[in-house]
Amino acid sequence: MRKHNSVSKSPDAVIAALAERQHGVVSRAQLLHAGVTAKVIDGRLSRGQLRPLHRGVFQVGPIMAPRAREMAAHLACGASSVVSHRSAAVVWQLLEPDARQQPIEILVRARERRHPGIVVRRAGSLRNDEVTKLEGIPITTPARTIVDLAASVSARELEQALALSLARRLATRRQLERVFTRAKGRPGSARLRAFLHGAAALTRSEAEERLLGLIRKAELPEPATNARIGGFEVDFLWRSAGLVVEVDGYAFHADATAFENDRQRDLALTSAGLRVVRVTWKQLVQQPEVILVRLAQSLVQR
Repeated sequence: MRKHNSVSKSPDAVIAALAERQHGVVSRAQLLHAGVTAKVIDGRLSRGQLRPLHRGVFQVGPIMAPRAREMAAHLACGASSVVSHRSAAVVWQLLEPDARQQPIEILVRARERRHPGIVVRRAGSLRNDEVTKLEGIPITTPARTIVDLAASVSARELEQALALSLARRLATRRQLERVFTRAKGRPGSARLRAFLHGAAALTRSEAEERLLGLIRKAELPEPATNARIGGFEVDFLWRSAGLVVEVDGYAFHADATAFENDRQRDLALTSAGLRVVRVTWKQLVQQPEVILVRLAQSLVQR
């Protein structure tokens, strides 16, 4: 392979430019290809300017960037490798990072040697439409990530990741179904099928539509939808009854800030003399009659 002409750049400039594009991580092969000699690389290693992370993969400088571990694992496992499973879910912000700093999970298309700190899995099938890049890191798409998670995380975590991927529009039902169909028979398929074909993946708009349908079917008074009151937009408002219904369209709040904002919102509406009722997607599917009884009672109480 022909080396790039780097006569006009110092070795440190070449290293810094490469590290800047790769979350502060470089590989020996990349540096050699860019014209940095083995002697220079070894000198930077001896002085601590390059810090080994994996065989032939180095951190540049003393501070590790937020995505350095994922990029380093990819570089260590070769060009065809992609970040996957829980590690991919954390990068996509579908699951919280583990405080214990678990090994990075990687999918490879070909046999790969073991690396400390990396869980390497051979991909039985990994199609081009199941791989993308996020922040420059090769990674499984959200849909493929969800399918891979099905066999390796708890039901609660799978439910959360699935719901958030839809709520944040990282994946569509069609994409999930397509990847799931390819993966039928794999461990975790039955659990994922139950979530996909049940209610676990209701988006917020779907949940609102379902609740409105229940209200109309039960012939309860028609609410105002997406009404503004007290500076807030609420999902459903029965103004004469002083009743607000908010729909949580996915299993868990996206983050702690969103949860706190909802609580402050409820407090402000309650202080304005309104009653606030929250309805979840799970209640909509599993307990629709209970919701209707609760709404009917709330409407007549005033």
